Amino acid sequence: MKVVLDTNCLLQIVFPKSCYKEIWDALLAQEYIICLTSEIMLEYREILERRFGSVQFAEEVMDLIETLPNVEHISPAYRFNLITSDPDDNKFVDCAITAGATYIVSNDHHFKELEHYDFPKVDVRTLAEFHAIVRRL
Repeated sequence: MKVVLDTNCLLQIVFPKSCYKEIWDALLAQEYIICLTSEIMLEYREILERRFGSVQFAEEVMDLIETLPNVEHISPAYRFNLITSDPDDNKFVDCAITAGATYIVSNDHHFKELEHYDFPKVDVRTLAEFHAIVRRL
C-alpha cells in the first residue's frame, strides 16, 4: 500500500504521545510505503521545525524518513492543479497520482475538492480512517 501523508498528519503521528503513533510505528516497521517529493520533504522539515521549535527534532525525523527502505521518491512530470482553494496542496495530489498511491491521508478540508473528479481518481482518507486501516494490517 502506497500512501502520501499530508504534513498535518505527519505532525500528529510523530508525536510520541499521539493516539495515532501506531501509524508512525507501522511506517518504521515497513508496513506501508510512503511516497514523497522534494517539495513535500521541504515542507515536512519546515513545519516540523516550526511546530516543535527544534531544528534537531526536525532533522532527526527527516533523517529517519530518508533512510527508510519503504520510502518512494517521486518526481512528478505534470502538475494537475486539481485543488483550487489551496494550490499549495497540489504537491500531495501530484505525488499521489504519479506514484499510483493508494491513499492521500489528510485532515485538510481542501482535499474534498478531489471528490468532484472522476479522473484522475485520488482516494483521500482522514487520519482516523487511515489509522483504522493500519490497525488491520
